[in-house]
Amino acid sequence: MLKEERHQKILSEVALHSRILLTDIADDLNVSVDTIRRDVKELDKKQRLKKVHGGAVSLGFVSHNPQTEIYALEEKQTIAKKAAELVKDGSVILIDGGTTCMEFVRQIPIKKNITCFTLSLPVALEMMNKPNAEVIFIGGKLFKDGQMAIGASAINNLSQIRLDYSFIGTGYVDPIYGLTEFDWDIVQLKKAIIKASKKTVLLSISEKFNSQQRYKTADINAINTMITELDPKDSKLSAFQNLDIHIL
Repeated sequence: MLKEERHQKILSEVALHSRILLTDIADDLNVSVDTIRRDVKELDKKQRLKKVHGGAVSLGFVSHNPQTEIYALEEKQTIAKKAAELVKDGSVILIDGGTTCMEFVRQIPIKKNITCFTLSLPVALEMMNKPNAEVIFIGGKLFKDGQMAIGASAINNLSQIRLDYSFIGTGYVDPIYGLTEFDWDIVQLKKAIIKASKKTVLLSISEKFNSQQRYKTADINAINTMITELDPKDSKLSAFQNLDIHIL
């Protein structure tokens, strides 16, 4: 495979999943990890992504600057607008990190009187622009790659909260395998979020459908509502339509 083709594959995977592991891409492309590491270094120098230990992240994932180029922005804005309709005055909610959740925050009406918990620094900063929202940052060990709190302290803090709704993203979603990630710490955090929530809303572009990773966050039925950019009756959602989840 030509270097240009490898670069395109890396950029596509980073854009879709926000974070990738060098080992996964090396396996997919049947090349050495050293080759992928060199590719990622080159793409980092060109400011196409950000190199991190053992992998790479999208620039949009580590920035809350609205001018940063976001993958599938139109689709994520469609999801965000649907999600914003679920936010009611007086609600206690949690908003996850990631680019789709950031678009959701931007769509929440400025006059909404809500309490918003988050583990994401970019989400917390964006929510500060909502004068009627009480914003509570759940502290813990700072995960620099994603600019969010993780670890035992964050999980313990979540155990003390009862949320009306949590709005979460995922790297990978499948109707059979459910929600999965490659980062064990992130999985434990999202498990705690789901446990603390009366209802959990998944925000996901359809391009992530039928994908899976190493560690399982939850069965798909642990999600009460799934919001995509598609019409709920779209054939791409057929595998989810017979499950016990609401699709928007």
